[in-house]
Amino acid sequence: MNMAENLIEVRDLAVEFRSGEQFQRVVEGVSFDIRKGETLALVGESGSGKSVTAHSILRLLPYPLARHPAGTIHYGQQNLLKLGETQLRGIRGNRIAMVFQEPMTSLNPLHSVEKQINEVLGLHKGLTGNAATARTLELLELVGIPKPRKRLKAYPHELSGGQRQRVMIAMALANEPELLIADEPTTALDVTVQLKILELLKDLQVRLGMSLLLISHDLNLVRRIAHRVCVMQHGRVVEQASCDELFRAPQHPYTRELLGAEPSGEPASNPAGAPLLEVQDLRVWFPIKKGFLRRTVDHVKAVDGIGFSLPQGQTLGIVGESGSGKSTLGLAILRLLGSQGAIRFEGQALDGMNQQQVRPLRRQMQVVFQDPFGSLSPRMSVAEIVGEGLRIHKMGTAAEQEQAIIDALVEVGLDPETRHRYPHEFSGGQRQRIAIARALVLKPALILLDEPTSALDRTVQRQVVELLRALQAKYNLTYLFISHDLAVVRALSHHLLVMKQGQVVEQGDAATVFAAPQHPYTRQLLEAAFMAPATVD
Repeated sequence: MNMAENLIEVRDLAVEFRSGEQFQRVVEGVSFDIRKGETLALVGESGSGKSVTAHSILRLLPYPLARHPAGTIHYGQQNLLKLGETQLRGIRGNRIAMVFQEPMTSLNPLHSVEKQINEVLGLHKGLTGNAATARTLELLELVGIPKPRKRLKAYPHELSGGQRQRVMIAMALANEPELLIADEPTTALDVTVQLKILELLKDLQVRLGMSLLLISHDLNLVRRIAHRVCVMQHGRVVEQASCDELFRAPQHPYTRELLGAEPSGEPASNPAGAPLLEVQDLRVWFPIKKGFLRRTVDHVKAVDGIGFSLPQGQTLGIVGESGSGKSTLGLAILRLLGSQGAIRFEGQALDGMNQQQVRPLRRQMQVVFQDPFGSLSPRMSVAEIVGEGLRIHKMGTAAEQEQAIIDALVEVGLDPETRHRYPHEFSGGQRQRIAIARALVLKPALILLDEPTSALDRTVQRQVVELLRALQAKYNLTYLFISHDLAVVRALSHHLLVMKQGQVVEQGDAATVFAAPQHPYTRQLLEAAFMAPATVD
């Protein structure tokens, strides 16, 4: 391959970060080419070094805490690692642009969409006034923002996640770059929006003839868009091949592990018991107040007339996109949010109880949240976190509580010797196991799992799914499983409830719904989640 066909050549790249007096090497001997007009995917799990490698191209690492003890990154005749800051600024955002993972933190919340894109055009192209606005409208149209003129004065918080990501892509494309680096551009988005953003990137790459470097841990996504794939593990490239070849005949054991990491298998084969949880015509309406007297003029119907019956020992999967009301439904069932309608748990009517009356039942109804780092107190040790419920409900002596904590940690596959450590000393998957142990230690009947795997890598997701399945089979647990990840839902759920805009559009036996969805929205979700590999020209 000669240099004329390569836009970027990375050779023997190493990256180190300062830790105290020492430097720790996080990327070692990485080499790859990005060819003109192609999409190269850099894949691997959290901590594999893929983002650090990509950020090195534009020198976006926290220098001088970071350094490059070896390697070169050539763009044309220039080694980007040796360029001065002024020369680099001419390339950064101009010839090579970047789209980050979380658009809400990348966009300025105080500035309108127009101002933020105009700023890029002014800086690199010298465009101002009407010329800049005209180009901004062109860009918004290019990335598929509906009614772009109406969106010019909008602020980031007024846009959906998918629209914010489109604005980020518009900003990155403002100077018609030769290379667009997309760092996990769809991770924070719903499956249907992911698919649209993915198709947009693919279309833009072909239409504009630019190169695309896609960083992702999701091989399902990579398969749809990439021409070639580099697989990274522990800071090294372990395999690189054409997309077709890699998926057909992966060579490295780690690549095979990643490809086989999709959560699979059947839900636990527990027999359906008596109804544990019964919900009828449940409503959570938030009033919209206007005017000087703050009169209620309408309602946001977050949950609107939902009913179901969940037998003991079974899992009800609740799926839908962001804003569909699925988390609100879960919180209302646990009486953590006010609601109207009937909720019966173990035959008792919860809807008529005040918080004091509900409290003794809380040990029977536990919850595991999406982000274990946010839901575990950083000031408490693991033993204190897991044992908190035991102390609140005054269950057993101090020695019995200690033993229950040890037993719960063993159950979730953690070494009980680590119980005096703090959450930050554990990986994301281990922290989620701690959150499950905290719920499990009280021997509950019902556990609400609110997106418990969405912050985890696929291989870790699979382990957590297998753990939840084993615990359900062993203790005849009942799960309410809320997620937008249909692969995980399929591996765990006996029953399925599909929500859209606060209402149920389809419900029934999970296997039946997955095999033959009746509602167009369910079909749309399934098509986006289990995307067949698209052919890449």
